[in-house]
Amino acid sequence: MTQSVIFLVGPMGAGKSTIGRLLSKEIGIPFKDSDHEIEARSGADIPWIFDVEGEEGFRKRESTVLRQLVDAGSMVISTGGGAVLLEENRRLMVNAGTVVYLETSVEQQLARTARDRKRPLLQTADPRKTLTDLMTIREPLYQQVADITVSTEHSNPRMVVQAIADQLRETALKSGG
Repeated sequence: MTQSVIFLVGPMGAGKSTIGRLLSKEIGIPFKDSDHEIEARSGADIPWIFDVEGEEGFRKRESTVLRQLVDAGSMVISTGGGAVLLEENRRLMVNAGTVVYLETSVEQQLARTARDRKRPLLQTADPRKTLTDLMTIREPLYQQVADITVSTEHSNPRMVVQAIADQLRETALKSGG
C-alpha cells in the first residue's frame, strides 16, 4: 500500500499519538507526533511555549513543523487538537495526504485527560466546559478536512488502527494505487 502522508486529527484525548504509532507499524511508514516535534525542535515544552508565546506563537510553530514533516516524505503524523484552526494547516493536510479524523466524545476526553498536566488549555476550573467549547469550534473543521472518520469511543486502539488501515486500502484500490 503506497501512502504519502497520513494526518491524524481530532480532539485531545482521542488517541492520536497511540493510534499513530500503531498505524505506522501496521502500514510500514514512519510516525511523528507534531507536538513532540515542536518540543524537540524548540527545546521547550508546550506549556512553556503557551506561557511565553501564547496560543498564536504555538500555532505558528505548529504550522512550520507540519510543513517540514510533509516535506520529509511518507509518514503518519499525529497533529495537535488545534492544528485545524489555521486555514494554511487545513489546506496543507488536504493537499498533502489523507486526513483521518479520530472522533470521540467530551466524556471520553475528560476520562483520558483527567490527570494530564501537560495540556495548557485544560488548566482551568471547568475542563468540561473548555472541551465542549473547543469541540463546538473544532469539530466542523475536523469534518471539513477528513477523508476518513473513525470513532475511538468504544474501540481499543488496535481495532481503530485496523479500521483505518482497511479504509486506506479500500481508498488505494479505488484510486488504482
